[in-house]
Amino acid sequence: MKLLVTGAGGMLGQEVVGAARRNGHGVVALVRAELDVTRTDALRRRFDTERPDAVVNCAAYTNVDGAEEERTAAFEVNGWAPGAVAAAAAEVGASVLHISSDYVFDGGKREPYVESDVPAPLSAYGESKLAGEAPTIEANPRHFMVRSAWLFGPGGPNFVETILRLGGERDEVRVVDDQTGSPTFCVDLAEALVALIATEDYGIHHVAGGGAGSWAQLAAETFRGAEVDCRVTPITTAEMNRPAPRPAYSALDSERPDTPHLRPWPQGLAAYLASRTERQGVAG
Repeated sequence: MKLLVTGAGGMLGQEVVGAARRNGHGVVALVRAELDVTRTDALRRRFDTERPDAVVNCAAYTNVDGAEEERTAAFEVNGWAPGAVAAAAAEVGASVLHISSDYVFDGGKREPYVESDVPAPLSAYGESKLAGEAPTIEANPRHFMVRSAWLFGPGGPNFVETILRLGGERDEVRVVDDQTGSPTFCVDLAEALVALIATEDYGIHHVAGGGAGSWAQLAAETFRGAEVDCRVTPITTAEMNRPAPRPAYSALDSERPDTPHLRPWPQGLAAYLASRTERQGVAG
């Protein structure tokens, strides 16, 4: 299978490219400088030239707080462009896989959200991600709409890296403990996406690290696994005073038997920390 990956320079995009190649697929990896997904004509020309069998759209606006001030930019990339990508893929006979977010939910359920639950985003970011779902579904009948959550991995800035940096600088970190989600190792997610797109199990899928945890729990488990001597002090969301509202509970699960299930998030975190140590050893 020939896969075309947009947003290939991002944290998840890099892992999807790697997973596709490990699984024997041909890959066209396009970073933003090579293909801006907000330019419809450029999309159609590139897809027509490459003629992929499937497109994995990893291009995204990911600044949750920034979206409150930059709504136009967030909606352009997250809301409008996904439909254009899906349509361009359909024109060349390709399926499309798009990444959405747990932040399309309002957090009021208090148990893991499944695919049939009704979205109700709280933030501009969540609204922009939801806005990209229906156009993608409508533009290409061979679509995979994958919602995931709380990504961490080696290819970009993320919570785990931030907390490790802070743990090396301080004796204590204050971390929100009243938001619960599904921390997800990008390598695990990428392998699942590549496996999923080789099927015909179209539709909405929830694919995230197994189980649920708070940001404070994720921080504490990160310090434990990395053997960092730093205390985690739980605080409330209100104490953080962030611009964008977040769902109090946005853990994901799947009600579909055909959806890939990832290992529990602490195991994914342990794998990431081990790989991180290996990379540092090689670099040293």
